[in-house]
Parts: sequence; structure tokens; C-alpha cells
Amino acid sequence: MSTSYTSRTGWVMFAAVIMFAVGFARLISAISYFGNSHDVANLTGGLFGGSLWAWGLWDLVIAGLALFAGWSLLGNGPYGRVVAYLWAIVVIVNSFMIFGLAPWYAAAAIVLGTLVIYGLTTSPGDS
Repeated sequence: MSTSYTSRTGWVMFAAVIMFAVGFARLISAISYFGNSHDVANLTGGLFGGSLWAWGLWDLVIAGLALFAGWSLLGNGPYGRVVAYLWAIVVIVNSFMIFGLAPWYAAAAIVLGTLVIYGLTTSPGDS
């Protein structure tokens, strides 16, 4: 077993698991969008208007970034830390925007984003 796996803190593993969960959820969402995209050539409502294929591509890109970030976190790479920080910040800002619509979801997302930031800041980057 390599030293990077034996000396890693649980918080970095937590952040990696969150990145993998986000990646797999977005992958499933992208497949769902692709399955329901019947009007590929219909761009009357704009790029993201009525065509679900563009949303599927967007989710596929997010899934790829999140899965690669989780893999990077497992290998103690700096890319995974940067993406996890950015993800947590975006989740917290987005949660404040939707707080009036879904307060329990927003509160849970704020807690999750805060835990990812806390976990990454309290664990050394080279362990």
C-alpha cells in the first residue's frame, strides 16, 4: 500500500467521496437528458431552451470534472483540491439563492459545502 493512502486524513476521503457522488449523479442526469432529447435540431428556444441534449452535454462536462477531481483527491493532487473548493463555494452561493424555495435542501447543501471546505483546509495538502 502506498504512503499516500496510509497517511491521508478522513476529511480528504470525505471530499473525494462527495466529488465521486456529484460526478455519478451528474452522469446519470446526463444520460436521462440524452434519453429525452428528441428535438436535436430545434433551437427555437435558444441553446438551453427546449433541447435537452445541451443540458446533457453540460451535465456530462460537470460529471467528468467532478470524477477527475475525486480521482485527483485520492492521489493527493492539487487539481482535486481546487475543484473541490470551487464546487463547495458554488454550492454555498447557490444554496443561499434557493433558500426561499427549498430551505431544507439549501441548508443541507450549505452544511455539505462547509464540511468539504473545512475538511480540505484542516488537512495538509501533501499528506
